[in-house]
Amino acid sequence: MKGLVVAGTASGVGKTVTTLALCRALIDGGRTVQPAKAGPDFIDPSHHAVVCDRPSRTLDPWLQGKAGTRRNYARGDGDVCVVEGMMGLYDGDTSTAAVAAGLGLPVVLVVDAAAGMESVAATALGFRAYAAESGHDVDVVGVVAARAHGGRHAAGIRDALPDGLAYLGRTPPRDDLSIPERHLGLHMGRESPPDDAALAAAADCLDADRALELAREPPWFPVETDPIPEHGSADPPPTVAVARDDAFCFVYPATVERLRERATVVTFSPVAGDDLPSCDAVYLPGGYPERFAADLAGGPTLDQVADVAADGVPVWGECGGLMALAETLTVDGRDHRMAGVLPAVVRLSGELQALDHVDLRAERGTLTARAGETRRGHEFHYSTADAASDARFAFDVVRGQGIDGRDGLVAYETLGTYAHLHAESGAVDRFLAAAAATR
Repeated sequence: MKGLVVAGTASGVGKTVTTLALCRALIDGGRTVQPAKAGPDFIDPSHHAVVCDRPSRTLDPWLQGKAGTRRNYARGDGDVCVVEGMMGLYDGDTSTAAVAAGLGLPVVLVVDAAAGMESVAATALGFRAYAAESGHDVDVVGVVAARAHGGRHAAGIRDALPDGLAYLGRTPPRDDLSIPERHLGLHMGRESPPDDAALAAAADCLDADRALELAREPPWFPVETDPIPEHGSADPPPTVAVARDDAFCFVYPATVERLRERATVVTFSPVAGDDLPSCDAVYLPGGYPERFAADLAGGPTLDQVADVAADGVPVWGECGGLMALAETLTVDGRDHRMAGVLPAVVRLSGELQALDHVDLRAERGTLTARAGETRRGHEFHYSTADAASDARFAFDVVRGQGIDGRDGLVAYETLGTYAHLHAESGAVDRFLAAAAATR
């Protein structure tokens, strides 16, 4: 599968709109597009999924390692993979440049052209030249001018670009191309997608055929996509109940795939008050429990989760799942009763509390790691958790924030972490082994 990376000069220059418009242009041209996202983000991929009608692949060397990143790319399916970068091209220790180099994909650079013309070409030329200083084998092959007008403005940008930097068009300066934001970033894709007519207009301003010509099949492709055998047919697989609604919506596609490969997955909505399905384990992913705290507190589902947790059923909560498993969740000064499985009270803050890749070391055997193992993940939250003085933790935080330098509150066979983990870490397989052991 051919691919290319849509990178930016910085955050906020229009990478997401450009990615969506390019996907739309390729689709309108009859191509099947596999979207992907560099980095650990859940929100931008939700917009990719709406436009492309398929899950967006997560490509993050910190979470997955180089081999795991390639495996996740190879699990995609389409004529071309469009990878949206994170931050600026060279920003961060696991940057977009590192992802592009590790995958062997060319880079299309998004430059904010709202107040520039020839300077857009100078910026792009500088980003291409800096590749030699970056330590990454990055090939910047084209430019998209974000928020550029047509006519003389677009022509001035195009004509200023040197040989070797293709002009792939522009995204117009339209207010209806913007996506609303909240404390964790953009609204989710199905909640607030860009205006369809505006996205179609932006797609018409891009040269999809030239982008497809510049895309490349990675030199290592194809690669073995599943090195771990699926669950054998001799034993019935465990049943895992997965919370899926607007409060629990941050799930990596690879996690769902791994669960479905080795377990029977049943979904339920705590926000809607669904009964917890009969199961051998429960997974509560991250999301926005703070937006639905009253619904969660008033419904029966969290009480049912607490009951099975007390019976020793494995329950794994990540970030929002941790919040839901706590005793209370305080939002705007109001306390909402949660499941009460984990000995902590959680409060939503008006300020960012953590945003980083994390590195955890297991102090003891737990649902996602054996004692002494490390797990790399990601945390992004505005809440704080105050744990009881006698609370037990599974992990020391080597890098990151966690809960005062530790993470992984444990009670019964329940684990709650601020860290989000990827299936490539081995966490999902460890969780499934615990689920199978309960039958």
